Amino acid sequence: MSSPRRPNVIWIVSDDHGYADRSRLGVRDDVSTPALDRLAGEGVSCTEAYVSAPICSPSRAGLVTGAHQRRWGVRWFDDAAFAPEGMPTVAELMRGEGYATGYFGKVHYGPERPGDRACPENHGFGESFYGLAGMQQGRLNYLRHSSAAVDEYGPEAAWRMGVLPLRENGEEAELEGFLTWELGRRARDFVTRHAGEPFFLQLAFNAVHNFTWQLPDEELAARGLPRRADWDDDVSDYLDWYDGAISPHLEHGREYYLAQLELMDAEIGKLLDLLDERGLAENTLVVYLTDNGGSACNYGDNAPLSGSKYTLWEGGVRVPMIARWPGGGLPSGVDRDGLVSALDLAPTALAAAGGAWDGFDGRDQLAHWRGEAGSPHEALYWDCGFQWAVRDARYKLRHADGGDPTARAIAQVEHTAVGDGTALFDLAADPGETRDLSAELPGVAARLRAEWERWRDEVGAGQSS
Repeated sequence: MSSPRRPNVIWIVSDDHGYADRSRLGVRDDVSTPALDRLAGEGVSCTEAYVSAPICSPSRAGLVTGAHQRRWGVRWFDDAAFAPEGMPTVAELMRGEGYATGYFGKVHYGPERPGDRACPENHGFGESFYGLAGMQQGRLNYLRHSSAAVDEYGPEAAWRMGVLPLRENGEEAELEGFLTWELGRRARDFVTRHAGEPFFLQLAFNAVHNFTWQLPDEELAARGLPRRADWDDDVSDYLDWYDGAISPHLEHGREYYLAQLELMDAEIGKLLDLLDERGLAENTLVVYLTDNGGSACNYGDNAPLSGSKYTLWEGGVRVPMIARWPGGGLPSGVDRDGLVSALDLAPTALAAAGGAWDGFDGRDQLAHWRGEAGSPHEALYWDCGFQWAVRDARYKLRHADGGDPTARAIAQVEHTAVGDGTALFDLAADPGETRDLSAELPGVAARLRAEWERWRDEVGAGQSS
């Protein structure tokens, strides 16, 4: 008798998706996410899932390795970097297990450049189609990626608006068309071509990052939304223009955001349909998450959580995470409490593939998702330099220096506040972090601070503090 085939693994990673913006939750009546609702209805939704940073580059660096990015000195944008040599990625480990590997979408680990290790073809992905957001102010344009677009926009606007050509297996590739559709198409093509062997796919949408008005003309017309121009340096100063292009000043801002969310969700639905058609759904582990909390400037809603992207409030680091694997014993339609980290996805994928590696900070969550064991994390930790936090099963201690230049810039440019001082919250009773208990429970605050300092010293060994 032949042994059962190892499962396929698909990671779907979105960008800045608001915690409340899933129609299954019933928090907002303007949201429609039928594919994500289907995934949740057929899988496990993690109610206490977190990323390792409230911004994309550090978060994504931790995700692809399963190791906390603080181990190689990364805390914020200014020191963001891809994992060093000797720190394998999940793609390298999965490829070592005989998996076909593919990456399609946004790459943003820091100041990546063509040919370096941050490029997917250089860290384990056998096939790739992607844009280097580190070369484009952290974003990819939704509609244009070509030399002609660069010439039309000019060098500074091309950088800010993210219109550089994409890359296919390391070589320059141009696209004039809606990127969300193209990423979905390429992901489905990858699955079709590798249906006869185990595969690992990372589909990293740039949706729903700003600037969400970059929609196909037919989609704007269908929704009755006006076209909006990107920045032109002959017309205005960028920061002045940017302030009018984000919340609360962007007319129809929430509608543009929801349109991008719905179009991304539709591509996820097509991918799930393809798995059904090819008879692959039963033996495919599909995980959905976003790279950090929803962005306040982009009209994302993180209710009932406080804060947003850039902050260590719950709204900056607690994220949607859904896992489905019917053949792997994951139940359907279950909400699972317990601490889960994006760092867990790499060891979980490798465990599902039958492999092992002892260098992860994350932990295999399969038993937890199946309901066979509690969450293996007793605590999770964050360190952004000017702000840090730690949470255990019940309490969270959060510190922020609101007077730090980075904190002030976030408040001024992105219209979100990181807070100021040290505060303790009982997340079991107060997930919105409305009541500081540090004066009432000084022993708990002292214990958590000591635990965070121990962790900081451990992961920061050999790094500047």
